[in-house]
Amino acid sequence: MLKKIGSWVLDILVILIVVYLITTFVGQRTSVIGDSMRPTLQNGNQVIIDKISYRITDPQRFDIIVFPYRMNPNQLYIKRIIGMPGDTIYIEDGLIYINDEPLEEDFGLEEIINPGVASEPITIGQEEYFVIGDNRNNSSDSRFMDVGHISKEDIIGRAWLTIWPLEDFGFLRDNN
Repeated sequence: MLKKIGSWVLDILVILIVVYLITTFVGQRTSVIGDSMRPTLQNGNQVIIDKISYRITDPQRFDIIVFPYRMNPNQLYIKRIIGMPGDTIYIEDGLIYINDEPLEEDFGLEEIINPGVASEPITIGQEEYFVIGDNRNNSSDSRFMDVGHISKEDIIGRAWLTIWPLEDFGFLRDNN
């Protein structure tokens, strides 16, 4: 009997260690709060974050990333990368310009009303990214000082798969 209990305790311990390693280094589930990524992600969606990719490769333009909000590190933000290291970005007449060329994408819902700090050209630093929500006029993102540019070291991972609700189940499209 004691041997059987010891075996169960060992099994439970192994399972807990495996779960810890997976959620720390491989993937993590998180909930979408708010409408800033509509129509790609909806309020209440559950997504899996790929935490391995960026240990091997660099983030790419249009990747959907997860990072802690600067003003409350316990709150996670989900946004789309539009500006890469070295890019110069500005928003004029509701359109995003990258290195003086209009950004060609079909993620944004509408023209941008408030360009925030991007009303003037901004050059993104090395190992930094400019992020924005797909629901441009309902998003707190790199246009505003409380979010700002996202450093590579602050990126938790890439939003990879929507798992809930089941009708939204699927891999996230992250490039045009």
